[in-house]
Amino acid sequence: MVGLAGFEPTTPCPPGKCATRLRYSPLKNGEKKEQGKCGLASTENHDISKGMNRIKTAIVGASGYTGMELLRMLLIHPGVELVAATSRQEAGKCLSSVFPRFKNAPGTELPFIAPDPDAIAATGAKVAFLALPHGVAAEIARALLDRGLRVIDLSADFRLRDAAVYEEFYNHPHPAPDLLGEAVYGFPEVRAGEIQTARLVAAPGCYPTSISLPLLPLLRENLIDPETIVANSMSGVSGAGKKADTTFLFCECNESARAYGVPKHRHLSEIEQELSLAAGEKVTISFLPHLIPVNSGIATTTTAKLRVGVSPEAIGAALESAYSESYFVRLLGRGVCADTKNVTRTNFIDIGWEHDPRTGRVILMSAEDNLVKGAGGQAVQCFNLMFGLDPIAGLQNF
Repeated sequence: MVGLAGFEPTTPCPPGKCATRLRYSPLKNGEKKEQGKCGLASTENHDISKGMNRIKTAIVGASGYTGMELLRMLLIHPGVELVAATSRQEAGKCLSSVFPRFKNAPGTELPFIAPDPDAIAATGAKVAFLALPHGVAAEIARALLDRGLRVIDLSADFRLRDAAVYEEFYNHPHPAPDLLGEAVYGFPEVRAGEIQTARLVAAPGCYPTSISLPLLPLLRENLIDPETIVANSMSGVSGAGKKADTTFLFCECNESARAYGVPKHRHLSEIEQELSLAAGEKVTISFLPHLIPVNSGIATTTTAKLRVGVSPEAIGAALESAYSESYFVRLLGRGVCADTKNVTRTNFIDIGWEHDPRTGRVILMSAEDNLVKGAGGQAVQCFNLMFGLDPIAGLQNF
């Protein structure tokens, strides 16, 4: 049986059974990626499911686009026992009837239930993913925390440290300001230690992931002028969520591209928060999001002026120093443009860069899937950290 490049199948399957586990070798502390002919990290001698306990897990709001991606990943996650999936609209229907693509996958006979905290807790769930709108997630997050569950929230409710900033950008008071000090902003590549011990993790937004990960190392090392940062992003239509809205009808989006949310998109709040923390000073940027006629994927191009005296080579060195051991951050190097077709349906973010000597600006190019690395996949990364599981468990697809 031939496996994916860099992977090998587990022991042969009995007749009628299918192997779903892959072997992968994570990086040890201080170890660099060993590049082979295909540029893949070494993947020998590690069974991803070895010693892995199955964690009873719930998804609250499992019928939307992000909920569907969470189901896709968690149904095959060797460390997960899915015990609850909620949807007011689909309550009583089994997962496979709502999502026929999952038919015959183990666990899809599970019925959707209403999002009742007591019912979720009664399943024995130890953790809940919340794929709910902002303003709605906070209430059920508090209820589940009170019942002893750990919570990974994919809404914006716990991403910001300042309740006043939340109210400014989301136009209503924060529903649980007392929990903001406890919530951990869930960049696995940046805050792994805090995520491991957290009760409440706020999964970052899709745009913030594509913009912040390339910029954070450069701001930490004071290589660019923060006042000159301009970010342009293009996102697939699934980023708007699964809702009835004329703006997102096929005939409105197909064969068309347009900017929106200008000049103050909601994600600016968390982008500027994280960039300011990295820079050690308040950072204000220009962010111009665009809607493009694809289902999923984000391509972001960010520019900023290099500090006086900074060599362009320092950009590549800073990115390598920050992410050389981060499996899901693929550094493309200088002069290589990131392409959404290489990351959709995966948890990878690809980052390339270039320098324009005419303007003195560095150009950062990133691509990710807005529903995976920009949402559900990054949340699963946090889950793996929180429960001491293999960092790539449930996320091995290419």
